[in-house]
Amino acid sequence: MPTIRVAIPAMDELDYLPVTLDALCQQKTNATFEVYICVNQPDNYWSDATKSTICEHNRLLLEYLQHYPFLTLHVLDYSSPGKGWIGKKTGVGFARKVLFEKILSVSEPDDLIVSLDADTYVEPDYLESIASPFRKNKSLNAIAVPYYHRLDPQDEICNRTMLRYELYMRNYAINLLKINSPYGFTALGSAIVMRASALRKVGNITPLQSGEDFYLVQKFCKMGGLSLFNTKCVYPASRFSDRVPFGTGPAMIQGSRGIWDSYPIYLHTCFAPIQEAYTHLHDIFDNNFIITDNDFLSFLQKDTEKQDIWQDIRKNVSDYPHFVKAFHQKADGLRLLQYVRTKQRQQPVKEEVALYQNLQKWIPSQCPSWFSPTITLNQYSIQQLNSIRDALFHLEQILRRDYG
Repeated sequence: MPTIRVAIPAMDELDYLPVTLDALCQQKTNATFEVYICVNQPDNYWSDATKSTICEHNRLLLEYLQHYPFLTLHVLDYSSPGKGWIGKKTGVGFARKVLFEKILSVSEPDDLIVSLDADTYVEPDYLESIASPFRKNKSLNAIAVPYYHRLDPQDEICNRTMLRYELYMRNYAINLLKINSPYGFTALGSAIVMRASALRKVGNITPLQSGEDFYLVQKFCKMGGLSLFNTKCVYPASRFSDRVPFGTGPAMIQGSRGIWDSYPIYLHTCFAPIQEAYTHLHDIFDNNFIITDNDFLSFLQKDTEKQDIWQDIRKNVSDYPHFVKAFHQKADGLRLLQYVRTKQRQQPVKEEVALYQNLQKWIPSQCPSWFSPTITLNQYSIQQLNSIRDALFHLEQILRRDYG
């Protein structure tokens, strides 16, 4: 039976990681599993008085892990003086990279690598729930696992901000899944599972300071064998964090100040030109479609001096299925996001209007009677926002299950 290896980066996680480890102690699985933890920080933090708390917390965490008795732990120390990150080689991306390199050095091809975060709770049957699909489906390479952020009963601002951020993420994913885009995934570092052989094949993770999880899942998407569904979720904590340039933590900080420009709720009509382009793929392959007749294709065309960016692709593929694959390699998840952002800036729609219209299009029977496009989101209670989050979560689960 393949071994499950859990990879957890940890910087200033003394308050969170013990809870996550206790959850892993409760796992009910017959598979052997081990936990790899990279305690990390830039080395120059030791000479920066403003970072002394992080240094001390990491020191205490290393001491705690040294005496942790309940799991098979492999601790990578990238935080003690002289062992931390130097120069541009820093951040969670490098922590994940060194964890994956260590794990790959001891893994068999079918061993599973579970990317988790230090603040993420998992249920007792989580590891078994993710191992089972890989046993049953030998062509499965990776899973982008569903997620559900835990709310903090004592922090209304944090909860309100997290719920708004989840509304952004779920609306974006659902919009892509509704048009049958192969890039309808949500990438969280705490919610990725992959075969060791698949991680080797895509060349490991790109060690960015943030966003590394998106590019890793996109690699699996392009390779094939990606699933978006699992019967169990991961439950990250809701909290503010400025340790990465962008992502959940910085979005939370910006959102708490009322700044959501980078994380709008996109109206479903922004995705219509992408869907239209998908329906014309056969015409594009046959060279019977004028690119300028479609806004998304025109957007892709603008980045090249060639009159027809698909001409070379037609010459280099043997048939239509290979053309479709090549099309999606070019019109990938990053390009989709760039396009939708451009559409949003060109035709801005208020977030409450976009959310209301999306709900009316997707699940009108579940759109609450009290929800109105004339009321701003910050006027609703936490319970009301959470009920909308739940409605979108359940819809997304159905679409995830049917993905591919």
